Amino acid sequence: MSKAYILIADGFEEIEGLMCVDLMRRAGIEVKMFSIKDDKNVTGARGIHVVTDAVIDEIDDSADMLILPGGMPGTNYLNESDKVKKTILDYDSKDKYLAAICAAPMVFGGMGLLKGKKATCYPGMEEKLIGANVLTDCSPVAVDGRYITSRGLGTAIDFALKLIEILCGKNKSEEIAASVVYG
Repeated sequence: MSKAYILIADGFEEIEGLMCVDLMRRAGIEVKMFSIKDDKNVTGARGIHVVTDAVIDEIDDSADMLILPGGMPGTNYLNESDKVKKTILDYDSKDKYLAAICAAPMVFGGMGLLKGKKATCYPGMEEKLIGANVLTDCSPVAVDGRYITSRGLGTAIDFALKLIEILCGKNKSEEIAASVVYG
């Protein structure tokens, strides 16, 4: 069974984070949410309270994929956290998938991980994807090797389905899309 971890910060965009959790769990992927602070209780950008499965101090490198949802100020908190950056670098060094949506790809960009990679993000934040080959065609999701990025809340279903496709195959992604009456 595939496994994915998602890092949740106060001020995260709820739809971007929870869409991944929901659709990936429907696909049979073991998804675990980690608060980036010492408390499992996190409040999203729209005031929705979420209780994560664990806190970042409990994270390990056993997942196949690490996911960062966007939103503000959540992305800023991700970007300011040494623990988040250490986790990202650990996953990167082990050639695991790194995925981010909306503003969150800027975390990878600021760390130099997107140099020479195709990437996308929330419109207006492209300059934060330092060294990336930023897609300008409004593609909902960009995939370049182990790096998966997406534009924002409106592309959250496309993003989650792409993550499912990567971990479980196109048939499973199409099955989940059909089951939620998408497309």
